[in-house]
Amino acid sequence: MTELSALALVCTLKKSPAPSSSDLIARQVLDELAAHDVKGATLRVVDYDLAPGVEADAGPGDEWPTIRADILAADILVVSTPTWLGHMSSVTQRVLERLDAELSNTDDAGRPVLTGKVATVAVVGNEDGAHKICADLFQALNDIGFSIPAQGCTYWNDQAMGSTDYRDLDETPSAVAAATSTLARNAAYLARLLAEQNYPGE
Repeated sequence: MTELSALALVCTLKKSPAPSSSDLIARQVLDELAAHDVKGATLRVVDYDLAPGVEADAGPGDEWPTIRADILAADILVVSTPTWLGHMSSVTQRVLERLDAELSNTDDAGRPVLTGKVATVAVVGNEDGAHKICADLFQALNDIGFSIPAQGCTYWNDQAMGSTDYRDLDETPSAVAAATSTLARNAAYLARLLAEQNYPGE
């Protein structure tokens, strides 16, 4: 069986070691992926200094190249974001902007270098917005070259105008657990297929 790895980019606004619901759901996704022989790691993006821009390397002080190397080394990317005012976090948007550089970075077959990798999304928030965030992230990640598995997202929203955080729940809701399990199963399956036979080149 092909060995696979996953990287979860946790796009909370809270620096480590502050508790984070985005971190919690990302780790739950990685736990489910582990059941399909996928080794996983988390990276809290806000702990790094990411310069604004759309370059792979913005020069001295820019720590995006470190994150980029981890993304390139992984077979599966998990983007985990909180919901703020109905949108993904500003940290998540910064990640997408920096990934834009990969559109012009191609492999020996002329494919964008991220072609053949799988991307999934996890969203938490005590307000609505998860469906739109997933849609926006899926479109952007697919444009860059990632493949999106069937039912490749999991999310939790509090009741309308609520104030509960995901990490404060006594247990994971069954619907969220089921979605996370399906995400992991389908992502591992697709990633293994692509690792064995990538898309055709030019």
